[in-house]
Amino acid sequence: MARLVGVPLFLWLVLIEADWWALGLLVFAGLSDWLDGKLARVLNQTSKLGMVLDPAADRLYIFATLVGLTIRDIIPLWLVVLLVAREVAILPIAPIVRRLGYGGTLPVHFTGKAATLCLLYAFPLLLLGDHDGGAGTTAKVVGWSFAIWGTALYWWAAVLYWTQTRQLVLAGRASPPDPAPDPDPPPGPPPDAAEEPAEGAPPGAGSAARRSERSQNSG
Repeated sequence: MARLVGVPLFLWLVLIEADWWALGLLVFAGLSDWLDGKLARVLNQTSKLGMVLDPAADRLYIFATLVGLTIRDIIPLWLVVLLVAREVAILPIAPIVRRLGYGGTLPVHFTGKAATLCLLYAFPLLLLGDHDGGAGTTAKVVGWSFAIWGTALYWWAAVLYWTQTRQLVLAGRASPPDPAPDPDPPPGPPPDAAEEPAEGAPPGAGSAARRSERSQNSG
């Protein structure tokens, strides 16, 4: 939750060009997220809310960085369009999965985690690359490398999510519906009751009774 609160502060720091403070906040958010996740696994306190909020916080930080770096002309508009289009492309997945009876979210693929990690590395480096000097030039080159790889993996993860969603849809169509319960049987003895002799009757009494009944009907 603290990471979500820090998103608008991070964007404001980027816009006023307080880059070192913005980077410090980003590092602090990343470390706190890592520590929180490790403690949750050690104490076995993972929750569905955390599984939803963590990817949401990552996306918001990426979005805030995109907005800030675009306003400052550090990254081009086409990169923003590519990343926003990817988010739009996976929007229908949640209602589809929810309609199939799942929780509305799919497990995060390793490819998606790698893509997010690349982008979270790329944007701070591009922010540093906006400064003069050899360190700035190196940061820009490395930052663009992470940005390109991260964008490609981001789209590949979207393909994997849609593939998984398609498999769930096909599995839902293939599963037969639950059989309807049988209606209440009509009152009266079961069909084979006449074939069984009464308790205590001698063997063959049932067959003799049926032969007698047929002879009476024929007469």
